[in-house]
Amino acid sequence: MSAAITFATTRRILTQLRHDPRTVALMIGAPSLLMILLRYVLNSEQRFSALAPALLGIFPFTIMFLLTSITTLRERTTGTFERLMTLPIGKLDLLFGYALAFGLLAALQVFVASGISLTWLGLDIAGSVWTLLLIVLVDALLGTALGLFVSAFARTEFQAIQFLPVFVLPQFLLCGLIAPRGSMGWVLNAISDVLPLSYAVDALTHVTRSATIDGTLVRNVAIIAGCAVLALLLGAATLRRRTP
Repeated sequence: MSAAITFATTRRILTQLRHDPRTVALMIGAPSLLMILLRYVLNSEQRFSALAPALLGIFPFTIMFLLTSITTLRERTTGTFERLMTLPIGKLDLLFGYALAFGLLAALQVFVASGISLTWLGLDIAGSVWTLLLIVLVDALLGTALGLFVSAFARTEFQAIQFLPVFVLPQFLLCGLIAPRGSMGWVLNAISDVLPLSYAVDALTHVTRSATIDGTLVRNVAIIAGCAVLALLLGAATLRRRTP
């Protein structure tokens, strides 16, 4: 990998996004709008504080997955990837450049949504706000990395969207938000144990209820970050030099 090439790729992606303000506004504003809607649907600060931390991780994860997979696929189908791969540039340079660019936007998305939730919407957590922000940000980066990975298997934007119910919705159902993971059958529980979003929800639930930072919390965050790095490495391994 070359840091100069990685940062050059990051600058290129950010420059392209700067010329598409509607997409940037939608990406940054969507989680905040969803949190506002949730607050007034529940109409209770106590119920909102119980559900909101987990959804603060799920909403950015889902949005970044969808945006990254479609944007990366568009770069591939328009021949941008193919032209770049003729240059002396590594696959990891490309993918980490994309991940860094979208990661910066994910960070802005997370800070805006969390700031609105903690101030205007009355979100109350027992743990540290900075711990909450760190977990939500790592989860958004996981969505970005998975989006980069699955884009290699799609040939059209419609196919990229179809990966959403395959990669995201099962994690949403099995992560423990709707029903406790321990109450599921052993098969579903075993599947839940290998899904990274389960560890994100566990970590966010811990921050909601406790101010302590224990080994389980650190382990959960490390698993989420490790899955993000693994997704990027798998994305580099499956990145083709020619566009089908």
